[in-house]
Amino acid sequence: MEEKIIVCISCYYKGYDFMDEMKKLGNKIILVTSEGLKEKNWPWHAIDEVFYMAEVRPSVWNLEHLIQGFSHLMKTRKIDAVVALDDYDVEKAALIRETFRIPGMGQTTHRYFRDKLAMRQKAKDSGINVPEFTAVFNNDEVNSFVDKVAAPWVLKPRSEASASGIKKFSSKDELWNELEALGEERHLFLLESFKPGDVYHVDSLTFNKEIVFTSASKYLAPPMQVSHEGGVFRSKTLGRYSEEFKALDEANSKVLSSFGLLNGATHTEFIRGKADGKWYFLETSSRVGGAHIPDLVEASSNINIWREWAKIEDALLRGKSYEAAKPTGYYSGLIVALIKDKNPDYTAFESEEAVKFLPIDHHVGIVYKSTDPEIIQERLDSAAEKIQAEMLNILPPKSKLTS
Repeated sequence: MEEKIIVCISCYYKGYDFMDEMKKLGNKIILVTSEGLKEKNWPWHAIDEVFYMAEVRPSVWNLEHLIQGFSHLMKTRKIDAVVALDDYDVEKAALIRETFRIPGMGQTTHRYFRDKLAMRQKAKDSGINVPEFTAVFNNDEVNSFVDKVAAPWVLKPRSEASASGIKKFSSKDELWNELEALGEERHLFLLESFKPGDVYHVDSLTFNKEIVFTSASKYLAPPMQVSHEGGVFRSKTLGRYSEEFKALDEANSKVLSSFGLLNGATHTEFIRGKADGKWYFLETSSRVGGAHIPDLVEASSNINIWREWAKIEDALLRGKSYEAAKPTGYYSGLIVALIKDKNPDYTAFESEEAVKFLPIDHHVGIVYKSTDPEIIQERLDSAAEKIQAEMLNILPPKSKLTS
């Protein structure tokens, strides 16, 4: 079997299972990551070569240097695929593919999975419900939007992974002060109506344009709330035959086909408006969900999204077919919170349903699994109460929780 060379790009420590699986499938792995992540527990047994990039600022590299380094790499190695392991790496990978004509998602499609303004415009043009929004390039357009759409409004960075940098406004003056303060950076934001409601996430795998696996879950504390107020991040899976699952499955299919996704893993978020009960598309990304969502998905379905994504990439490289295993029908729940101690004592949380304690410094992280959704809800509630009463660190987190 011919060995293929895969370059994995990641400015965060993630993708252990992906690289491990890719290696098992008989491929050569080259990792390009940030200098500050040298000491992390990467799957060194699976990595053949590693190159480090200096960070200009957190998660940002000098793209010219990246291209120069890649050009040097290409002289002696034939690169078969470039894979972005994190949201921040999607555009880096797209730039490399376009520059060196390597197959995979190019810069046009990547914009729909990275630029919130492009994805909203595309969704709207495709007949998908989105909260009312506007670009903030033009003063008159901004004024006409705020006069027409009732406050509150949210100003969002167009390409920040996660909820970091999102600001909420209820007065026109406050909004204009912020837009003025942004100066030359203003074009990097968009403005939209703030829709109260429950936030959901859909995690799926696509092979040759066909969605081969879908998991749908509901956030019990949305990432935006957690990153702004600290606290406890929780999510739970939905039953595959529930009305919510069916609606999300359909909405997710419409988004991915409209956006032109061909292959890979996606994480897409929707909100169900409190006022009208309608489903609105929030955002999507062509990567595996963060915040330990893959652990939540695996507990309920027995499908490891990272490993299945590796199998999809391998099948594409070798012109083989791919079939996802049939998911199991458990319910699962996830809870993650920043705490005072480096290593939590999990004794008080042990139960039949607690199937995984996540090893994250200064965090408590638990995955629950059961055949009964009500037990999952009870476990998540009682764990949240205990964490809030005894362990929570309410200092602003150093690392943002991205989903």
